[in-house]
Amino acid sequence: MTTPALLLENVQLALGDGDARVTALENVNLRVNTGEFVAIVGPSGSGKSSLLAVAGALSAPDAGRVRIAGQDVTRLSASKAARFRRENLGFVFQADNLTPSLTSAEQLTLAGKLAGRRRIPVAELLAAVDMSHRAGHRPGQLSGGERQRVGIARALALSPRLLLVDEPTAALDRARSHDVVKLLAERAAAGETAVVMVTHDREVLGYCDRVLEMVDGRLSEVEPSVR
Repeated sequence: MTTPALLLENVQLALGDGDARVTALENVNLRVNTGEFVAIVGPSGSGKSSLLAVAGALSAPDAGRVRIAGQDVTRLSASKAARFRRENLGFVFQADNLTPSLTSAEQLTLAGKLAGRRRIPVAELLAAVDMSHRAGHRPGQLSGGERQRVGIARALALSPRLLLVDEPTAALDRARSHDVVKLLAERAAAGETAVVMVTHDREVLGYCDRVLEMVDGRLSEVEPSVR
């Protein structure tokens, strides 16, 4: 059987202390293969962000196991986890986390260097997110939607085995939302990566191979007929 890009087994996570302690993830199981595009929907506070953090080796679960491309990342040290993320993962968060002093093109180039990539197709990737005309602009000169698109191009520049995306259409209009999600679907379909996307935008779910719903820390499959 092919090694999955992401495998979560009986993952549990609680947040807070004392009376404020809440269950964020409860016995979550998830397998995502390379080439798959999986969407996760659900109400605010249901555990979606916690799931992305655990799936991206940013947080360790209280119980269960997380494997990324065959590597058990559950108990990696902070330094080893950081190196593993640089070499294998791509992230697109709602906060773009762009470097203020760098142009759009330089954001991609720097990300590639940090991950040890010899060549980054900067022009091609910026064109794919319709940002060629803003290649020489810094984040402070870009709109929120433009920064989001640069962030997506930067994540794709790493050719990650697993791409984790949090609300990629939140700052985009309808047309660009479809363009961006279609691009993610194409990258997954090309067999280059697996994509897990958290979204509230149900209009773009048709591009996804599977849709899962998170409710009260529990994850379940959504049948195509009820999406």
